[in-house]
Amino acid sequence: MSASTASADSHAASAPDASAPAALAPMDLKIPITGVVALLLQGLMALGARGSTTFDLTASSDLFRLGAPELNARLVILAAAGIVAAATAVAFDRSRRRTRIPTWAAALIGIGFVLAFLAWAGAGRSGVIPLVTILSSALGLSVPLVYGSLAGIIGERSGTINIAIEGQLLGGAFLGAVVASACSNPWVGILAAPVAGVLVALLLALFGLRYRVNQIVVGVVLNVLVSGLTGFLFSTFLSSSPSLNRALRLPTLTVPLLSRIPIIGPVLFRQTILVYLMYAAVAVLSVMLFRSRWGLRLRACGEHPKAADTVGINVMRTRVTNLALAGALAGLGGAFFTVGSGLSFENDMTAGNGYIALAAMILGAWRPLGSLGAALLFGFATSVAQTLPVIGSSVSPDIISMIPYIVTILAVAGFVGKVRAPAAEGVPYP
Repeated sequence: MSASTASADSHAASAPDASAPAALAPMDLKIPITGVVALLLQGLMALGARGSTTFDLTASSDLFRLGAPELNARLVILAAAGIVAAATAVAFDRSRRRTRIPTWAAALIGIGFVLAFLAWAGAGRSGVIPLVTILSSALGLSVPLVYGSLAGIIGERSGTINIAIEGQLLGGAFLGAVVASACSNPWVGILAAPVAGVLVALLLALFGLRYRVNQIVVGVVLNVLVSGLTGFLFSTFLSSSPSLNRALRLPTLTVPLLSRIPIIGPVLFRQTILVYLMYAAVAVLSVMLFRSRWGLRLRACGEHPKAADTVGINVMRTRVTNLALAGALAGLGGAFFTVGSGLSFENDMTAGNGYIALAAMILGAWRPLGSLGAALLFGFATSVAQTLPVIGSSVSPDIISMIPYIVTILAVAGFVGKVRAPAAEGVPYP
């Protein structure tokens, strides 16, 4: 046997067998398992449901009225369970084939479970489930969370940990109320609110980026600073001059025809300009963050700043300008507490929403649409918790309020999906 033949035989023996099956990726069973758990809970609900549940589905200006149907609670739960079962089957099939599970399957699991829970909670009760009111309240409660989570995404995607969202929201609420009252115009208030957010963000940039102080510590200190400063001004100047703290409200803007669609029309298309700007911010940021040069540079500074610097990107300038943009968004979200809701400023009225916005950002995996969904989850849980005592349900509102936080903890722990922060967040550069 020649040397060349022996060499060829040895290479052939060491080469992998082309006919051998490739190693399969592990199945992603998180959504299917969630669907199975939802089905089990729906089964328990169906066993315990007694009587009927009345759903109020109509607003006064709907194109056609759906009324307030009284439905058998057990049948509603079983119908919702059928929806969840079908979506779970699709999710399991996609997982078995190692393909992406469609978003609509996860959404149907969530909607089906919520519908079953509302039917179970209202079964046999004299109260009516005000579905339109619950959804409208959920959207309103989620508005500052969405703005805050978008601010967190921009800051952390560029490499800066923005714990100061609470202070930016509170500063926006304060300055929006004061300027609107001074000018007797709520529209001027929403122009002034982002300025407060930018000022807080620039302080974070100064100490966290320029002087390299721990960004988490700086963020917490700024939150305390804004809380103390606004509290002092509220108890002194605003208390002695009520004309500077009036309850002014932005007008409700109605989208023709769309606002008359039953259920979703009054919820989505009969809102103030702040809500419509929120829609636009989520849509624009979803596109710009992943499909533009600006988004690519921003993410490069948050993932690998040294590589970004190598190709000519000014990392410090990118981080500071995007942190200022994030502060403007958070300040605008803070205006929702005052001029957006028709309320005067109260001490610490943001009530920790900045920290909840951070949780929504993490649960949404640092993506605008994901954070929007997480913020809506928090808002919906709060809205349902506020409604349960009204309809006379025996379910503790505190249990419902805990659910989003439990889901967030599971997300951070890796049980409901891969959650990874930008690699260089909080790392000073240069």
